[in-house]
Amino acid sequence: MSIRREDVLRVAELAHLELSEQEVQLYLQQLDSILRYVEKLNELDIEAVEPMAQVLTPSAAESDPMREDLPCPNLAGEHVLRNAPEARLPYFRVPKVIER
Repeated sequence: MSIRREDVLRVAELAHLELSEQEVQLYLQQLDSILRYVEKLNELDIEAVEPMAQVLTPSAAESDPMREDLPCPNLAGEHVLRNAPEARLPYFRVPKVIER
């Protein structure tokens, strides 16, 4: 699969990026290189590989155990909002970022 210039421009548009022609060419080359690498990975025979439920192997988990997942009180209300530049209980006021 090869990436086209139009694909780069569409991704830039979705990310609200203004790219120079030089940047378009650079990203075109970089994204095409990534896709070619992924195509090579698709050639691997993974039939005998068991799916992983965790990214940590048992030996890694033993040397760096994860903390127990316990419920704890959340930081809601005035405590959190008092540090916000613009707050109106129970909300944070943020600048508009979507103009389209």
